[in-house]
Amino acid sequence: MDGLRQRFERLLEQRNLATEALRALEARTGVDKRYLAAGVVTLLSLYLMFGCGASLLCNLIGFVYPAYASIKAVESPSKEDDTMWLTYWVVYSLFGLVEFFSDLLLSWFPFYYVGKCAFLLFCMAPGPWNGAHMLYRHAIRPLFLKHHEAVDSVVRELSGQALDMAAGLTRDVLRTLAHGRALVTPAAVAVGPPLPPEPAVGNPHPRK
Repeated sequence: MDGLRQRFERLLEQRNLATEALRALEARTGVDKRYLAAGVVTLLSLYLMFGCGASLLCNLIGFVYPAYASIKAVESPSKEDDTMWLTYWVVYSLFGLVEFFSDLLLSWFPFYYVGKCAFLLFCMAPGPWNGAHMLYRHAIRPLFLKHHEAVDSVVRELSGQALDMAAGLTRDVLRTLAHGRALVTPAAVAVGPPLPPEPAVGNPHPRK
């Protein structure tokens, strides 16, 4: 319990958008930022359990701040934050792929979005307990090192087939267009200027 409390307090000492907002609220209200953070977490958990639009809120939490932090990482000269957020997006993508097949079943559980939000926050947490780094190091990286050559071979084969298919389709389209021009051009050449109208046939010797 003391370890979790110490981690929580160290998280509040980090310099980021959330902690800066808590410091501003602490200066304005006089309430300790630890209590403010606990209140925010409690309200957020209750809303994710019973509120309308919990799925949207959970996805925003897992996407908006990481996207903002990723832009800052790209603009910073350090490479450590780049690696951190690239790892997060790898885990986030794989989690979204798994969730695509399980969301229809798991979303009926009352604590599903609370657990999902907690998992995403765990994946973006700073420090050595970063969940994305743990999952990548212990689960994703070993699978990648074991199977990446086979995956690269399949990707190269599919890419070659796609290029061959695109080239064949392009040849067929060009042949169709050339054949259509060959059919239309002689007809257009055969059509000359319109003939003058024939004179009206009448009586050459009209009666007087």
